[in-house]
Amino acid sequence: MTTQAADAASSTKIVARDVSVFYGAKKAIDAVSIDIDQDHVTAFIGPSGCGKSTFLRSFNRMNDTIPNARVEGSITLDGKDIYSSDMDVVQLRARVGMVFQKPNPFPKSIFENVAYGPRIHGLASGRAELEEVVEKSLRRAGLWEEVKDRLNESGTALSGGQQQRLCIARAIAVDPEVILMDEPASALDPIATARIEELIHELRGRYAIVIVTHNMQQAARVSQRTAFFHLGHLVEYGDTRAIFTNPKQERTKDYITGRYG
Repeated sequence: MTTQAADAASSTKIVARDVSVFYGAKKAIDAVSIDIDQDHVTAFIGPSGCGKSTFLRSFNRMNDTIPNARVEGSITLDGKDIYSSDMDVVQLRARVGMVFQKPNPFPKSIFENVAYGPRIHGLASGRAELEEVVEKSLRRAGLWEEVKDRLNESGTALSGGQQQRLCIARAIAVDPEVILMDEPASALDPIATARIEELIHELRGRYAIVIVTHNMQQAARVSQRTAFFHLGHLVEYGDTRAIFTNPKQERTKDYITGRYG
């Protein structure tokens, strides 16, 4: 193996091979294979209902919570099959954090929202350590300066953009390796959206990040790799700039240029 190939292999975090996802008899994702690497933000784009969120949720087994959903094929995290019977799903979801479309802070204080995960996973040995984790997570999420004097106030009292950054701080607090973001800015105003995009840039490289977005400009701004999905199929995957300026597939080109979507 060449040094270059070895470097590429070592930065690969998630490997999906021939992954299909079914809801009952309906096939939502059809035999998708993709590598997600540690050092880049990967964006999933495509029309509504094309399967991009369903595929994203297969990376931390969120589809397990949906009746009649089943996943075929293989998904590995650092070489380990995440669907194997000995995989601890709670532990998996700590390693592969998720930020949803609508901010969903717990009805608890700002402090307790962030402290919740480290506490249940035993990541802090006492109050002082917990406070340190909370501060560090809020700083990484770009929220500390705004909330440091109101940590005992409810997380639900924050603005929408702040709530979403709180949810990102909550995901970061358990020291994940991967962060999945499912349309994280679609419910936010342009200023809050810009702040989330800046945050994604700041977190890049520290975590493997995968973002689902219906906003092509957003995908172009925040990602280095883009995967285009259509009707449950992965049509094209590659360097973001190439996908947007010189797509190889006609369907990708038609979507990028607005012929459908």
